Amino acid sequence: MSDNDQYKRCMKIQLLLTSLFPPLQTRHLWLSVVMWLALLAPAQASVILRIAIERDVNQVKVGSSTAAIIKDGTGKTLGQFPAMSAYYAQPIPGGGVALDKWRSGLFWIEPTGKGFVYIGDKWYRGRTLVVPTAKGLTAVNWVDLEEYLYSVIGGEMNPRWPQEALQAQAIAARTYALYEREKRRNDPVFDLGDTPDRWQIYKGVVSESTPTLNAVDKTAGQVLTYKNRLILSVFHACSGGHTENVEDVWGSREDYLRAVPDFDQNIPECTWQRTFTPVEISQRFPEVGNVKSMEVKETSKFGSVKTLLITGDKGTKTLRGEDVRTALKLKSTRFTVKPTSGIFSLDGKGYGHAIGMSQWGAYNLAKQRANHLQILAYYFRGVSLSPIKTK
Repeated sequence: MSDNDQYKRCMKIQLLLTSLFPPLQTRHLWLSVVMWLALLAPAQASVILRIAIERDVNQVKVGSSTAAIIKDGTGKTLGQFPAMSAYYAQPIPGGGVALDKWRSGLFWIEPTGKGFVYIGDKWYRGRTLVVPTAKGLTAVNWVDLEEYLYSVIGGEMNPRWPQEALQAQAIAARTYALYEREKRRNDPVFDLGDTPDRWQIYKGVVSESTPTLNAVDKTAGQVLTYKNRLILSVFHACSGGHTENVEDVWGSREDYLRAVPDFDQNIPECTWQRTFTPVEISQRFPEVGNVKSMEVKETSKFGSVKTLLITGDKGTKTLRGEDVRTALKLKSTRFTVKPTSGIFSLDGKGYGHAIGMSQWGAYNLAKQRANHLQILAYYFRGVSLSPIKTK
């Protein structure tokens, strides 16, 4: 592309940004997009992820859609599983794993051809490793990063959403997976789990579809970086009107996780109500005794509860930051408390921690013709798009 063509392309992007966002926000987006255009590069070599599907269980069902090779920890082939057959792996007292007629320190299950492996109750790409742990067995899916994302995008977003939103999700999810992999690089067993409480939703091939495959393939090998390091590219369902600065929720400080006005208002999933009786609160926090009051003591600039004080006849309990949401099992920390007839009524907005990218916000931005780069630049400030660097 010539300098003149590059200039024309950038000007088109700038005009689109101006039509979508207020001037102050547009300036940040424009600078980020310029950096990205300069840093785009082809995808690098594939990366294998280790995803723990079943952890510390008494037994786990495993199998393969095609004939599968069974190997021990040295790589020695022990035999085969026939196609479409399932077997239970169980721990051996004193260490090791029992699998059908074999006994070994651990087992590999490798499907032949283009087969899928079966773990627990779902089908997955890649291969399976079953290892003993102090509490039982752990079954780990070894899978190519891009093939892992085929499933994650369908678990995290509706595959019928606009392709630009799905592509934004693909880059954020790829970056997050590699960030977590790097953080757990010394773990001998797995890199990530398969649940959204700490990781990302991974359901195997059942959540794959043509749109999710397209979103991953079109963004293959692309990650978000800040000062040449992978970012913590977190996301949530919706913020309820405004995302949060990370320090107001988790207490950490990442310069790229800044609060921005959101585009997820008027989404039914983003408003909620919850009621608690004093007895219910006392059961969760028995140390405070009979609960007398629940008070919001501090909020963020955008209305999220930073400190919640629960007072009972035996003492008090102070919840801070994300603990407010997790301890009470709430959709978000953006709520008000109204004591009504002896009941604590909570009126809330948002779903999730409100940090980083709002998925419903990405949906609405894509509907307004924003592309995936513009969506990501809006929610992750000052970042760059970079190719994966393999070691």
